[in-house]
Amino acid sequence: MLLSSLSLPLLFFFATVTTGGPLGERDDNNEENLTEFDVAIIGGGSAGTYSAVRLHDMGKTVAVIEQKDRLGGHTETFTDPITGEKVEIGVVVWYDNDLVKAYFNRLNVPLVRASFSGGSQIPINVQTGQLISNYTPERPAAALAAYSAQLAKYPRLEDGYYLPSPVPEDLLLPFGDFVKKYDLGPAVFTIFSYNQGQGDLLNTPTLYVFKLFGAGVLNGFFNGFLATARHDNSELYRNAQAFLGRSVYLDTTVSSIDRSSSRVRLSLNTPHGRRKLIAKKLLVAVPPLVSNLAGFDLSRREKALFSQFQAHTYETGVLRNTGLPSNTTYTNVDPSRPYNLPRLPNIYGFSNTGIPNLIGVKYGGNSPESSGEARSDIINSLNRVRATEGVTGVEDAEFAVYSSHQPFQLQVSVDAIRDGFYEKLYALQGKKNTFYTGAAWQTHDSSAIWQFTESLLPKIVA
Repeated sequence: MLLSSLSLPLLFFFATVTTGGPLGERDDNNEENLTEFDVAIIGGGSAGTYSAVRLHDMGKTVAVIEQKDRLGGHTETFTDPITGEKVEIGVVVWYDNDLVKAYFNRLNVPLVRASFSGGSQIPINVQTGQLISNYTPERPAAALAAYSAQLAKYPRLEDGYYLPSPVPEDLLLPFGDFVKKYDLGPAVFTIFSYNQGQGDLLNTPTLYVFKLFGAGVLNGFFNGFLATARHDNSELYRNAQAFLGRSVYLDTTVSSIDRSSSRVRLSLNTPHGRRKLIAKKLLVAVPPLVSNLAGFDLSRREKALFSQFQAHTYETGVLRNTGLPSNTTYTNVDPSRPYNLPRLPNIYGFSNTGIPNLIGVKYGGNSPESSGEARSDIINSLNRVRATEGVTGVEDAEFAVYSSHQPFQLQVSVDAIRDGFYEKLYALQGKKNTFYTGAAWQTHDSSAIWQFTESLLPKIVA
């Protein structure tokens, strides 16, 4: 889910500014002509934007470098041009806690208790197109309580990948084995619905399931989440962009970064040409894949660690002209497989958006795949559902909007976890005047990422 989350279970489912101001405008190697920032932030998604706002409030000068034409990362809001109504195809909700409330209040975005679209719920095997008429979802409450009891053994997981040493074998078990060990079967489909984008849930190390479906999510499941009052999650990032002003460089990529001295030197490719900046500290808030950090002067240790990450597929969108009823959610279930979980890559379902003629879709896979492959698979799945429902005589379906959230859910092998991968990863913080934040360092959950970032800020400003 992109909680603070990309996705909630399917039963709930569903500006361009002048960039790069006077800051380092000269394409010049003369250091006297360059403006120095306290912190340069690579990435303007959830982690990077939050960091920029907080550092600004702490009296620090920042430069935010973002390759897209907007801030917000996985937070994406589609506005239907016909009705003006909005659909979130990324982050949906946030935790109900003081940190979240304070951040939204700081940027003048009102929050309300989240509520979710109703409508009919239809279980269907998308691979075969067969409606599952005798399917009754299991009641997960007791199993979730048992799951919570196991999760409570590792309270520091809520703060990050802070693991006991040696790493307990329970955390390394494939989640399917963990489920059998603690009799958690009735909770599996619920966890699968929340942990969209994680890949093959039953073969995922339990550590990663605990991280994505942690104590904050459990609390929200039972007690409720927060959502934006104006049904526009991107408002948070538009307001942040306005607040940060010309400190934000959109449509900008990193050409090179030199961290060999007491200052970090950055060369950027912006819409207005090459720019050079200097910063006292560097905060990296993008997925730490070697392929994602081209131009960085990565150390041997950084390369060795970052090269171990493996990513998953997570794609989202809204379809128009499906011929399916707009007030209906089709949940993908496969009664032939354990716990009714569909085989991935696959769609999680087609979901009610509350807007006539628009259907939401979310799609996941066990490894990276092209968006073209995913889009084709989604349309083929839709056509099987349409055939089952007897949909004829309508226009061809099309994507009103489509978004790839790759690379998603970075994970490493069980052997690497056992060998202290995350302790080694966290030991990079502060080296070469560089700090790191984001989902790979915490989990795919904005509320949790912001809390993790708070723990870094005193070290960054020191």
